Amino acid sequence: MLSQIRSWCYHLRWFLGILGVTAAIAGASWLRQQPFSSEPILYSYLQIVGSLLCFTYAANAMVRFRGTHDRLTLILAFGFVLSGVIETAATFNFYDTLAAGSAMQTHVPLSWMVSRTLLALVLIAALVVERRVPNSREPGREIAVALFVVVVVAYLTSAAYLGSPLEPAMHPGDLFSRTGDLLPAILFALAALGFGRRVRHGTSSVDRTFCAALWMNALCHLVATQSERLLDAPFTVAQLLKVTSYAVVLGGALLDNARLFDQVRQLAVTDPLTGLSNYRTLINVMDSEIQRSRRTGRPFSVLLLDLDKLKAINDEHGHLVGSRAICRLASVLRVHSRAMDTAARYGGDEFAVVLPEAGEEAASAVGRRICERLSKDGEFPQISVSVGAAVFPRDGETIDALFNAADRALYSMKGRTSGMQTLARIAACL
Repeated sequence: MLSQIRSWCYHLRWFLGILGVTAAIAGASWLRQQPFSSEPILYSYLQIVGSLLCFTYAANAMVRFRGTHDRLTLILAFGFVLSGVIETAATFNFYDTLAAGSAMQTHVPLSWMVSRTLLALVLIAALVVERRVPNSREPGREIAVALFVVVVVAYLTSAAYLGSPLEPAMHPGDLFSRTGDLLPAILFALAALGFGRRVRHGTSSVDRTFCAALWMNALCHLVATQSERLLDAPFTVAQLLKVTSYAVVLGGALLDNARLFDQVRQLAVTDPLTGLSNYRTLINVMDSEIQRSRRTGRPFSVLLLDLDKLKAINDEHGHLVGSRAICRLASVLRVHSRAMDTAARYGGDEFAVVLPEAGEEAASAVGRRICERLSKDGEFPQISVSVGAAVFPRDGETIDALFNAADRALYSMKGRTSGMQTLARIAACL
């Protein structure tokens, strides 16, 4: 049944794809019939904006590469830089083409074919390199590989177009007046299918935006096949689609960077195992609470908690169960702390909870509640925790003094618990 559903979805995607291509060609044919001619200044603006978007994405990709050493991102950065350079140069030559007369306006700009085909081939080459060549995690080698790939693709693309005896031209009246644009359309579609496979394997949102942008580029060239002269309606729409695709790519990259920066920020302030605040965050919170309490004259408390017999749990049940025991205590602290409290992993099997606006009675109540909830969490093996509390400023006026007071209270509790367990064992023997 599942295989039949997958087969049906596969055939549906192909049907929708063919329907989309047909609709795009039909729409472009309708545009072809419209008596429209855009201003040259609009073309110049679109070229400039497109080049700026290419350069901005390339700079963004280089920053991403420094943090992730992602080879695909690096190759794309170089590819977009080269494409942006070619499009910038084409902007200055465009007015010379217009000044040459109406005959030249039926010739496809060679810079358009070279830059667009080059970018599509770089995208495909990046996917192939990422799949075939293992990631060395060496930045110098990554840059060399990326440069080599882009230079080879650029040389082959330029040689193919510049060395060809056939000059790309428009043929008004044919079904496809610009047949040369079919090649970039096919190449961008292949690249979109490649990025689509990455999306299905659960990659980041930047791949989804790249996939959408690549389909836009394929559509751009399908529309361009219906252009009969420069600046007509299909030509202008193709330029708009190209620039919009660059904006989509840059927007996706910026959103993905924001996600990565948020992850880095979370890693900087949280403990990777438990998700609670880490030691550095705990110290910062303690310092802030000391300053606040000195201004307001109201106390605050800190609880120090130690997971009992973690070594015995590790020896008897394994370290995975021991790590799970640590996470169980962290879960209790997270769920049963107030929004204003700060629960943190102090180190190893020790935790701390900072309780603003809480005195000795409130701290004792919180400690008892944590012990009670932990004993009833329903998981095996059953675990317990020892708790020590310190109150500012009664037990100390510095961070070290408060932790020392809480540590003494904690080990005093451990001693009482150990003594009670010893008496229980003696009574059982008698």
